[in-house]
Amino acid sequence: MEYALITVAGVIAMLSIVLAPTAKTINAFFSGASPEGQAPSLFTLTFSQVTTWIFARSLMNAAILGYFYGLWGTLAYAGYYLSFLTGGKIIDQLRFEQGFNSVQEFLFARFGSMGMTCYNIVIVIRLISEVFANLLVIGLLFGMAGSNAYVLSIIVFSAATLLYSMMGGLHASLKTDVMQMSIFVFVLLLLVASVLGGGQFALADLLFKEFQFDQPGPILMLVALLQIWSYPLHDPVMMDRGFLADRETTRKSFYHAAWISIVCIITFGCIGVWAGAHASEGDTMNSVLLRMLGEWPMLLFSTTLVISAMSTLDSTLSSSSKLVVVDMKLVNAKVNNGRLIMLAFMLLGLLCVFFGSQDLFSAVAVSGTASLFLAPVVFFSIFANQKNIPNWSYLLAFIIAMAGASLYFLESSGHTQLLGEMHKYTKLLFISLTILIVGCGSFFVGKLLHQNK
Repeated sequence: MEYALITVAGVIAMLSIVLAPTAKTINAFFSGASPEGQAPSLFTLTFSQVTTWIFARSLMNAAILGYFYGLWGTLAYAGYYLSFLTGGKIIDQLRFEQGFNSVQEFLFARFGSMGMTCYNIVIVIRLISEVFANLLVIGLLFGMAGSNAYVLSIIVFSAATLLYSMMGGLHASLKTDVMQMSIFVFVLLLLVASVLGGGQFALADLLFKEFQFDQPGPILMLVALLQIWSYPLHDPVMMDRGFLADRETTRKSFYHAAWISIVCIITFGCIGVWAGAHASEGDTMNSVLLRMLGEWPMLLFSTTLVISAMSTLDSTLSSSSKLVVVDMKLVNAKVNNGRLIMLAFMLLGLLCVFFGSQDLFSAVAVSGTASLFLAPVVFFSIFANQKNIPNWSYLLAFIIAMAGASLYFLESSGHTQLLGEMHKYTKLLFISLTILIVGCGSFFVGKLLHQNK
């Protein structure tokens, strides 16, 4: 099966390279415009939104959470995809109501260089973590961590993705996203047919874990509902796609991306739930699925992860180059400079793979927790259009969010036990609530003090 997966990955990589056009203009490389200068269609934009947010690590997380915590774990992860609805509202207000051309431009207008710098720090960390997490999933598909197959698969996969990403930038990403998403949907349907046609699936399997409010699955649902207000604003891949097309196309793309993503995540996650219902002590999810499905359906399972990893990586690299070249303006706006930035982010992601943590959900949770400093920005500065929030309010929200994200990382990895013996998701809920209360409180007090001057 390993050789078959290598062949599949190679074919998808070659198709992506063949389809990727070479960007010759700044507008094509950084803004995704076609050679004729046209914005992406609704179909292209929607498929691109979906496939870039259905990360390889997202599929794996949804399945693993379902395996350990039942349907409620998968539904909790699917809850993060409501971010498309809040993200669509954020873009509509920020771009079409208030007239800004980027998140950085908006933050600079409201909070000066300090506000933009704090945001960019979080975005850089987010992008590097995306590269790391998707490469990690690829490595684990081919071998145990540290094995020759693990190392070689990561290096080859990263080189192939980097090649076509450097060729065409965001325009290439949009074009290959459509192809990759089409293959993903087809393979996912084949995988579902294999599960249903095997004669071992029963709807009762999906409810092998009862709903209990104090269990990790339901608690994680609450965390997702708290974090979806700020999560999209700190995701440059989603935000970049909000500035490409006209208002109606943009609105519809976010709406359709929401329901399509949720359906795909729940569908894939339920395979993990099914495996959990049939697991014995000492089993892993992959061993259960291999026993239940056999080798060829497991190849389909792995293929979906390969496709999603590739589609996410090219978009992440495109957003990385746009961030540094266009938004941060650290180097001259040239296509070759954008390509060099892609190379730098890929190398940073590889360093994290070989020398960093291998906890996939921790990367999501820490990133989502750090993003909570943007929740009061969304509520007060974007939705309510309050223009006179003092800088200290923003800075306090940023500091408490960074402290909270760091605390969760230390607690979830076992380095500290400052919050006691409770489950790590209960700690995450407590930390998220605290950040939201302090952050929104600082904006509210700052607004009142400004009014009373």
